[in-house]
Amino acid sequence: MPAEKPIVSALIVSFNVKPLLLKCLEAFYGHADVPVEAVVVDNASTDGSAAAVASEFPKAVVLAQQRNLGFGRANNVGLERCQGRFVLLLNPDVTVNPQALGRMADFLITRPDAAVVGPRLLFPDGRLDPEARRSFPVPSTLFYRTVGLSRLFPRSRVFGRHNMGHLSETEVHEIDAGSAACMMVRMAALDRVGFFDPRYFMFGEDLDLCYRLKLGGWKVFYLPSASAIHHKGAATKQAESKMLYERHRAMWAYHSKHHANDISAFANGLVWAQIWGRWAASAMRQTVGQGRRPSP
Repeated sequence: MPAEKPIVSALIVSFNVKPLLLKCLEAFYGHADVPVEAVVVDNASTDGSAAAVASEFPKAVVLAQQRNLGFGRANNVGLERCQGRFVLLLNPDVTVNPQALGRMADFLITRPDAAVVGPRLLFPDGRLDPEARRSFPVPSTLFYRTVGLSRLFPRSRVFGRHNMGHLSETEVHEIDAGSAACMMVRMAALDRVGFFDPRYFMFGEDLDLCYRLKLGGWKVFYLPSASAIHHKGAATKQAESKMLYERHRAMWAYHSKHHANDISAFANGLVWAQIWGRWAASAMRQTVGQGRRPSP
């Protein structure tokens, strides 16, 4: 008798986070209330991740890569193997809560205009991960973040717009973008606009994807009745300096691709200065902080 076709395919990209990856898969399978499959793309981990998944979760598809492809390219590899009507982009440092999968799938089924739905993504202490609901980073929102106004006035419709702090985190609402750490995407929508842009190594791919989906007429939603826990930063801490650089490189790539043509060369220069000035300041703080750490 043929296996039931999955409604949801979890697509997980992993790099040297074996304990979190196994916990992520345990929660995913344990809380699956719709037919599911899991596709794991391992980015050349050296901690035995691929073998551990194959041993403990034999139903999972494991695609072991010979080198670290980065986040977007690895997801694109996994997408070719996903069979579900919906794809759950899922970081290995995220554990989905009960009923989250079914509620997100039901939402996409009942809202044919929606391409993406994201859950209430929480830190372990119960705080909302601000990346769970975002507006697109146009130059003004980037400026407010750079000078600290978004932190001073997080609930302001103007200054706190990037993370939509003016909207209730307990109510359903439309957003510009969710977080690829945990968001469910309609496969039919991906077939129309394509998947991740391989020019992004890590960071920014989800913003770029949501932007293209919205240009294509689709909508993106935040669904607080579905929730997940984000143990954030486990993978990026392995190479903090590189990840800091990649985050800012992605910011400039996104701006150049989607917003640069709408403003003057002078304004683009200011945006460039904001992004790379922010990177330089962050890199300096990171270096000073590492210098103050006690020797092991």
